[in-house]
Amino acid sequence: MKLDRSGAVRRAVALAALSPLPDANPRVGCVIVSTDGSVLAEGYHRGAGTPHAEAAAIAEANADGVDLRGATAYVTLEPCAHQGRTPSCARALVAAGVGRVVYGQSDPNGAAAGGAGILADAGIAVDQDAELARQGAALNEDWTFSVTHARPVVRWKFAATLDGFSAAADGTSRWITGSTARADVHRLRAQHGAVVVGTGTALADDPQLTVRDTDGTNLSTQPLRVVIGGRDLPADARVLDDAAETLQLRTHDVDAVLEALHERGIHAVWLEGGPTLAAAFLAAERVDEVLAYVAPAMLGAGRPAAADFGAASMTDLRRFDLVDVTSLVTPADATTPAQTDLRLTLRPLATREES
Repeated sequence: MKLDRSGAVRRAVALAALSPLPDANPRVGCVIVSTDGSVLAEGYHRGAGTPHAEAAAIAEANADGVDLRGATAYVTLEPCAHQGRTPSCARALVAAGVGRVVYGQSDPNGAAAGGAGILADAGIAVDQDAELARQGAALNEDWTFSVTHARPVVRWKFAATLDGFSAAADGTSRWITGSTARADVHRLRAQHGAVVVGTGTALADDPQLTVRDTDGTNLSTQPLRVVIGGRDLPADARVLDDAAETLQLRTHDVDAVLEALHERGIHAVWLEGGPTLAAAFLAAERVDEVLAYVAPAMLGAGRPAAADFGAASMTDLRRFDLVDVTSLVTPADATTPAQTDLRLTLRPLATREES
């Protein structure tokens, strides 16, 4: 197979998309081509503790007896300069004898950045491709945010009726949305390193907080289940079962929670708690994105999605930018009519860089 520059860029991005999400490390792909565009080797990062994309590609070439001298490597992220659990990718490329490296996103991690300089100092031609940078960064949005802000990105998910209630007056909430919307929640929950609730939700709803397939079975890879608050949970609470790891943080300090999760290498948090926990994160200005699932139904009274977070007047109104609207249609079955829910994706008007 032969690739021109644009084809090599697309291939490197496609390889990066194979990297696991979530993971402590960024998603990275690498394809190495000869001077005539023939693909010599390729690789992607398969998760923390495994070879980086460049190392995987070099290992493939070595296993096949392929000479990489003078070749061009396309990598979605600047090759790392440091040696941690795995060796420096920049130095590995130098040792392999490649003649040119085209990379995408600059590494925002100060501990790992500087690979481009190492390559240039070794006499290797180095080129940053704008399209490769754009697409590579898009694959690593949460990781980049976490590295630059020293905390995970927080996505708050809630379901509500048209009149803004997330539970009925008696506390029941199953189900406001249809099965298609609920499956969508599991799909997105799976992309996060941790799912967070408060002890109130854990005690009232007894959720398992796992990621499940459409048939109800738990997936093999699960996010960390996090319960915030000082109250004890009963030994038979579903969130304490062996389906996934659970961390109970006996604090109400939002930043302390995020610091603890960041130290565990978690880059994205899925916030699913009740109104009290949501209010705490809103008051601390630690909600970076909202996923609001709105059902075509009304309750007239009940529990709101968020409790009082300090907005006493219209001057305190918390405004969001509507990023996306997705319709989620649940077909009719023998017992329930068809239902079309909306998933609204919103971000605070203050940009992530300003927060």
